Amino acid sequence: MPPGVQPRPRARGIYLLPNLFTTGGMFAGFYAIIAAAQGHFPDACVAVFVAAILDGLDGRVARLTNTQSEFGVQYDSLADLVSFGVAPSLLMYHWALDSLRMDGATPGKIGWIVAFLYAACAALRLARFNAQVGQVDKRWFIGLASPAAAGLMSSFVWTCESFDLSGRDLRYVALGVTVFAALLMVSRLRYFSFKGGAARNDRVPFLAIILVVGVLVAVAIDPPTVLLGVFALYALSGLGYWGWRRLRRPAEVTA
Repeated sequence: MPPGVQPRPRARGIYLLPNLFTTGGMFAGFYAIIAAAQGHFPDACVAVFVAAILDGLDGRVARLTNTQSEFGVQYDSLADLVSFGVAPSLLMYHWALDSLRMDGATPGKIGWIVAFLYAACAALRLARFNAQVGQVDKRWFIGLASPAAAGLMSSFVWTCESFDLSGRDLRYVALGVTVFAALLMVSRLRYFSFKGGAARNDRVPFLAIILVVGVLVAVAIDPPTVLLGVFALYALSGLGYWGWRRLRRPAEVTA
């Protein structure tokens, strides 16, 4: 650019681009709530995964277009609470937890309390993430990320629906899955973030590319079952890493 020439101001519309992805993700989460209330559970599960895809895109679009803003960060968290907090909790409630009323008044209350527990833990997880931005190692998430917890919940319901398994018959299993996902979000367990931290320009290993392609092929063949397997393994990876560190620590002290 010639000296003395001012750069052309960036069009204001481009600042709306990442927020449009965020709004689209929130719309998908809101649709999931409506679909679950109407008993369209597979549609609700797909909507949650659409919200997760859009949630992964908005931040990347903001970085690519250099349109990051504090407003966008806060808006993204509010949208995530709808898509990955309220939507999965109501999906599980309408699919299975509401059926606990058949076992009496107290189990019925436990059903909606557990659904609320999941939504509250998602809100706490998002608030803690915002408060710790820039203070923690970006290679790790502290606690299960809310999109991963929502993926676990939604893929569980979707898989059961694909095998014609009733939420009424699996209501106590659904109760356990909901409590498990909720507590993992507010735990101190470490989960690999796949962001690479400061080493963002590091090359991706060839084996990792092959693994990703294999997962995508498997998802295309049987989406609900494969997604359940992926999110269940990821949820358990935090416990596995915690156990590995506990076993390794005495050995290091002895050495």
